[in-house]
Amino acid sequence: MDTFFSALNGLIWSKALIALCLGAGLWFSFRTRFMQVRGFVEMTRLTFSGKSSNAGVSSFQALAMSMAGRIGIGNIAGVATAIAFGGPGAVFWMWVMGFLGASTSFVECTLAQIYKEKDNEGRYRGGPAYYIEKAMGLKWYALAFAFATLIAAGLLMPGVQANAIADSIANACVGTSVCGDLSGQWMGMDARVALKAVIGIAVALMLAVIIFGGVKRIAAFAELVVPVMALAYIFIAVAVMIINYDFVPTMFRIIFESAFGVHAGFGAMLGLAIEWGVKRGIYANEAGQGTAPHAAAAAEVSHPAKQGYVQAWAIYFDTMLVCTATAFLILATGMYNVILPDGTVLQQALPGVEAGSGFAQAGIESILPGWGAGLVAAALFFFAFTTIMAYYYMAETNLTYLNNHVVRPGRTLLLRIAILGMVIFGAVRSAEMAWMLGDIGVGLMAWLNIVAILILQKPAMLALRDYETQKKQGLDPVFDPDRLGIRNADFWRKAP
Repeated sequence: MDTFFSALNGLIWSKALIALCLGAGLWFSFRTRFMQVRGFVEMTRLTFSGKSSNAGVSSFQALAMSMAGRIGIGNIAGVATAIAFGGPGAVFWMWVMGFLGASTSFVECTLAQIYKEKDNEGRYRGGPAYYIEKAMGLKWYALAFAFATLIAAGLLMPGVQANAIADSIANACVGTSVCGDLSGQWMGMDARVALKAVIGIAVALMLAVIIFGGVKRIAAFAELVVPVMALAYIFIAVAVMIINYDFVPTMFRIIFESAFGVHAGFGAMLGLAIEWGVKRGIYANEAGQGTAPHAAAAAEVSHPAKQGYVQAWAIYFDTMLVCTATAFLILATGMYNVILPDGTVLQQALPGVEAGSGFAQAGIESILPGWGAGLVAAALFFFAFTTIMAYYYMAETNLTYLNNHVVRPGRTLLLRIAILGMVIFGAVRSAEMAWMLGDIGVGLMAWLNIVAILILQKPAMLALRDYETQKKQGLDPVFDPDRLGIRNADFWRKAP
């Protein structure tokens, strides 16, 4: 099975997908006239405005829900993995992917708003499956995306997050009076595996409390936890950089020289830097993957472009702040390994440590002894937990679509049980297998969604120009699809 999944992962994550993601971001940047630059002030203003309703959540709550999905272990372990296999230059290409991805996120999230609808319980639903069916008229394509997302978000991707939680807590626990060295047996099981199983069960129980409360509880929890956890983590990284300030100029030089293949030690890794930077950049900020549109569609706004702007801002926060915090934390302390595919070691500051959260833990530990493992474990817990929560919402939305836009309690219950089971299963699996399954899920969604939004971009561009025109007239923009010639945007025709 390992061989099969490895081959499938290699097929999905070929260089074609890397080129498609970069190309789409560049194309949308030109088509929107670099709205991620021109509209930065507006997207910042919109992020903190708007109100919720009985049917939808506020713009900020929708942002928090999408950020719950974006800010996960990709922002810690993913960045570390990119550095380990792509060199420090991978960080620069993550920035490039974040910058270009902001326009991609605008397009997909604006489309989600244009083609959203209400389910039988009166709540907003939307996402790639909805806009593929309504705008493209390809029911089979929409069903393919909905099914792929249900499998990816409901079964494959939660295990990556749960595995990271269990590993980080186990690492923090080693050597304490509670856990000891975890090298023995516990009730006939390997002690470390047993501990990870207990952690998985505990996480599943906490998750159940949230997801059984529905979308409103998910939004409320995300609104409270996501901003606090992200800002606290950034503060820790900045503190480490200040303490280790003398190495910061060297760190920037290494990043840029490695990114363009001119660094003495990492110069030969240019292709790998681009590949791993884009790959982990997509995993971290999820631009084009098709995950954020589900939360974006749930927002209560007067114009679809408003939520497009908000979700473009989310990419900046995710990549330029949270991912960058991890990169600086690792590079400014020199606590990382770099290994070529053929096994050649270019840097090995941490012998025996696998690429992942251990790099960040070692970085903090080198400056603040005794704090590294615990602080990163706490950050990873909140990052990963809220991401699993967001995955559930995506899976539920696509299950509703597959049920002909009707919420069926029995099937929803089965989905909840399945995702809780995968959390426990993922916690005890090896990190390599968990990441492989997660990559397959992300890649499938990205292929299906990016091709779709490249075909369907026109309504999003019309919405952007309409929004800008109304703003110039001094109006609070209101969307009218008939005036723009956009068909099948039925929700907006029925809206008062």
